[in-house]
Amino acid sequence: MGDKANAHPGAAGRATAADHPASVRNVVLVGHSGSGKTTLVEALALTAGAVNRAGRVEDGGTVSDYDEIEHRQQRSVQLSLVPVDWDGYKVNLLDTPGYADFVGELRAGLRAADAALFVVSASDGVDGSTRMVWEECAAVGMPRAIVITHLESARADFESMTRNCAEAFGADDPDAVLPLYLPLHRAPGPDGHAPVTGLVGLLSQKLFDYASGERKESEPGPDQVPGIEEARNRLIEGIISESEDETLMDRYLGGEDIDVKTLIADLERAVARGVFFPVLAAAPAAEGARQGLGTVELLELITRGFPTPLEREAPGVTTVDGRARELKPCDPNGPLVAEVVKTASDPYVGRVSLVRVFSGTLRPDETIHVSGHGLADRGHEDHDVDERVGALSAPFGKQQRALTHCIAGDLACVAKLGRAETGDTLSAKDDPLLMEPWEMPDPLLPLAIQAHSKADEDKLSQGLSRLVAEDPTMRLEQNQDTHQVVLWCLGEAHADVALERLRSRYGVQVDLVPHKVSLRETFAAKAQGRGRHVKQSGGHGQFAICEIEVEPLPGGTGIEFVDKVIGGAVPRQFIPSVEKGVRAQAAKGVAAGHPLLDVRITLLDGKAHSVDSSDAAFQTAGALALREAAADAQIHLLEPVAEVSVLVGDDYVGAVMSDLSGRRGRVLGTEQTTGGRTLIRAEVPEIEIGRYAVDLRSLSHGTARFNRAYVRHEPMPPQIAERIREVAGDA
Repeated sequence: MGDKANAHPGAAGRATAADHPASVRNVVLVGHSGSGKTTLVEALALTAGAVNRAGRVEDGGTVSDYDEIEHRQQRSVQLSLVPVDWDGYKVNLLDTPGYADFVGELRAGLRAADAALFVVSASDGVDGSTRMVWEECAAVGMPRAIVITHLESARADFESMTRNCAEAFGADDPDAVLPLYLPLHRAPGPDGHAPVTGLVGLLSQKLFDYASGERKESEPGPDQVPGIEEARNRLIEGIISESEDETLMDRYLGGEDIDVKTLIADLERAVARGVFFPVLAAAPAAEGARQGLGTVELLELITRGFPTPLEREAPGVTTVDGRARELKPCDPNGPLVAEVVKTASDPYVGRVSLVRVFSGTLRPDETIHVSGHGLADRGHEDHDVDERVGALSAPFGKQQRALTHCIAGDLACVAKLGRAETGDTLSAKDDPLLMEPWEMPDPLLPLAIQAHSKADEDKLSQGLSRLVAEDPTMRLEQNQDTHQVVLWCLGEAHADVALERLRSRYGVQVDLVPHKVSLRETFAAKAQGRGRHVKQSGGHGQFAICEIEVEPLPGGTGIEFVDKVIGGAVPRQFIPSVEKGVRAQAAKGVAAGHPLLDVRITLLDGKAHSVDSSDAAFQTAGALALREAAADAQIHLLEPVAEVSVLVGDDYVGAVMSDLSGRRGRVLGTEQTTGGRTLIRAEVPEIEIGRYAVDLRSLSHGTARFNRAYVRHEPMPPQIAERIREVAGDA
């Protein structure tokens, strides 16, 4: 690996349809924003020959209107696919956004890939969020390698960054995170900076010089060999310790010179099994050059060391009614099972779905079954429909290159699946199946929106439904209590992109309004009220009088209605009318317009008229009685309280707990977890955590996660309640 002559693809740049899963490699690039993932993808494609006439790969992916959004954001906001051919293999490079707001795109990339390249900037290092993604990959045994970029930076130090990677990623076994190559430096310039111009292979002990823009292989000079001996010995020991040949270590320690081909074969097996994680270096090619530093070595690692789709255990599959279904792994001749990992819209071809095929073969123009789990809590519904597949294609910059088929293990873009959503399963029409969903983060930043104009209002519902169909990390809520339309997002950048897509793609302009939480009201003590509704102004009169008593009940009780009328003062047929009236008034609120709850309302007495009493009259009297009782009583405003669980690095525990206390939170307890992190559980009023998704990220430097769940409503502090009432009064 990295020690053979320079390989050159037979069909430069053309991403053809794969004919066997063994010839496919699906690789996701992971790293923080600015680490150089997209630049690395371009460099790999340039080396593989997948370039346009300008000598540059255009943005991968399926949606042309992303260019403008990404330009304004100054970062990637989407999952992009760039397929390239190398040495007879089809390599699907999945470029993911590095910013935390777009972690849904990252999760989709992890779902579609069989191995991961972790891209680390030599000038920035490993951030906490990248470390957490590494642990996610480790939990499922995904093979990984590390690529150190930005070697051209004056602050770049490959050796120290390799040690940092071993500390960050090799907590269980630092000797499993080792470099395969060391950089070669040109003589330092006047500023003292020594540019990297090539690599030396630690196993082959050969030099690979990229100074000319083409990879040239040579033998090291006598003065260069001793400098790599220590790193080479450590690499060999690391490879042998993961070898399936248990005799290899004894032979090596006994002084036997292990054949390089044996070491490379063991290295490839260890990488594919996810037990050894090589560190490589890469840099983009200079203008006019064909190959960037380290790109050939990376492509060799991907094609020879990363696993084929045949080696990946597919997600669980069931029939649509929930019965387990066993499938042969990655069988192109098996039943069709594919998954939509990304949905987007193109102004010319309409909806485009990026699909990973796990079993069978997908072909254009066939009718398939589309099954969706349904995410009712995110604005989705269950769906099972038949649809006709449009054209299959592979993205090549902004163009789509037609494919004749897509076999198990491969990826393709599918046009005109009008009902398919991200996460849906595609299967045979006569054999509908459903894949288990992948884990998606909960959107925890609320965005209350309203249409800017009447014309926007007419298009808002459809635009929002399409938006959440494309991005399952968004949740659409129609809040019946506050009468607000709320779009829940992962962060401010995620929200900005959502609003921009609404405007540019669906022609919907919206205004942001303050987000409201669902408050409630209750009585602080017993109170009585008399409702009198008497009208005798011509025609049929109205007559109803009722007297009630209201008393508070424990939280979560709701509303109880009790009849204690004696002697028929209120006729039996009108008692349900009184109850209906007080419940209707309770739903409207009695102080600040929020629903009343946790009270017992007792009907004590009343009066009726033989002619003028009616159902409507006693409903009105019941409502008036409740309002009168509230007028002379102390009414508590109740606010929703959530249980918040925060997983944070130990370094930030104090800051997070202090911040929660400042939000009127009550810490319930802490629990030490793995990886030097602590789980903090607290109860916090929801009104205090509207922007907690943003604030926590800032507080913890992006290393903390949290979730929330409603617990109960409880009385709001008087000074805060008074401000709420004043605002309600002004409105």
